[in-house]
Amino acid sequence: MTTTSDSPTTQRRLGRAPDPAVLDPAERMDVDELRALQLERMRWTLRHAYDNVPHYRRAFDAAGVHPDDCRELADLARFPTTSKADLRDNYPFGMFAVPREQVRRVHASSGTTGRPVVVGYTERDLDTWATVMARSIRAAGGRPGDVLHNAYGYGLFTGGLGAHYGAERLGCTVVPVSGGMTPRQVQLITDFAPRVIMVTPTYMLALVDEFEAQGLDPRACSLEVGIFGAEPWTEQMRREMEERLDMDAVDIYGLSEVMGPGVAQECVETKDGLHVWEDHFYPEVIDPLTGEVLPEGEVGELVFTSLTKEAMPVVRYRTRDLTRLLPGTARPGMRRMEKVTGRTDDMIILRGVNLFPTQIEEVVLRTPGLAPHFTLVLSTRGRMDHLTVHVEARPDCPPSRREEAAREVATTVKQTVGVAVDVAVVDPETLPRSVGKLKRLVDQRKRTEA
Repeated sequence: MTTTSDSPTTQRRLGRAPDPAVLDPAERMDVDELRALQLERMRWTLRHAYDNVPHYRRAFDAAGVHPDDCRELADLARFPTTSKADLRDNYPFGMFAVPREQVRRVHASSGTTGRPVVVGYTERDLDTWATVMARSIRAAGGRPGDVLHNAYGYGLFTGGLGAHYGAERLGCTVVPVSGGMTPRQVQLITDFAPRVIMVTPTYMLALVDEFEAQGLDPRACSLEVGIFGAEPWTEQMRREMEERLDMDAVDIYGLSEVMGPGVAQECVETKDGLHVWEDHFYPEVIDPLTGEVLPEGEVGELVFTSLTKEAMPVVRYRTRDLTRLLPGTARPGMRRMEKVTGRTDDMIILRGVNLFPTQIEEVVLRTPGLAPHFTLVLSTRGRMDHLTVHVEARPDCPPSRREEAAREVATTVKQTVGVAVDVAVVDPETLPRSVGKLKRLVDQRKRTEA
């Protein structure tokens, strides 16, 4: 087996840094230039939101702040945050800052937990979105002329169309497959020979399984770059995909409320966190309980202010994603956000211990014989909450190994997280797969009526 430093994937990656001449001007800015641009655009955004969105006028007035109070970037901390509940309370178009006739497209969340969140885009917003997406795909290793297999969902979800127009802007040939029809996806990858794929990481693993089920070697396929987003994923999952596909697996970050995919991107030559495209999106990290802005390097909740959005500016939007900000590397002027591996709203509090699905994922992927497909089931035993991890065995895992693997996972979770869980190793191909964002947690707890 080749070492990390001399593997074909690594050698490909090291030679894929873009020529600085092709970078956008903002990617070449030094920190002082970028901060001056951000302040100018931030002051415009605050005024635009205050003058045209009743919610922001009320929120700013209630907090005793005015757009003119922003004289330096640090002054943004004086302004109120925006939550998903605020967006839902103004459904459908109450957060728009331009007349509806100037909105060229709307996207929306699924609305499975309440009213959907609706976002809008002017013609200029769509142009900006395509620009940052093209920048992201290039940073990930994509190049003009590449065939790009787009398996993100189209429709009201921002992933499919966001990736599509960004890839076309870069100069790629787009195969707009969307999600589902897994056997056909494998056939199209085999026949069309795309170099780049954009898809959720868990669905990529389902595609790898389908390659193998059809008797095909995933490492022999044409894919060299995988751009994965829409759900948290770990370094262990990166290694799993790179080993099984002989490809570069890179992370992309975005959310509909701020723009869609393309807010931040991991650069293929470093793979050390996602550079935020700070000429369009201003990041902060706050204490999720107190709202206090945290220093660079401390973990907290990610907050974004849009700097150029016309149709629907957002001021200090609370993403619920947990990360930290770090200095730039591949793009020195722009800060990096550490890979998101948890959210404040997917945290499980189990008998007083905070646990994230990604912590289970790390353990599962380190355990020989187990596949990266698992489901967490919360139930009630007596008066106590209980968690059972259902995880698939790999096809080559003998029955005698399953019980041992289950004990290893339970022991490691107890030692690293500090809470006892049950582990059930099940047959391959028995747990549900997802073509979009995967729902890891099934809550079967009994609720007592008040």
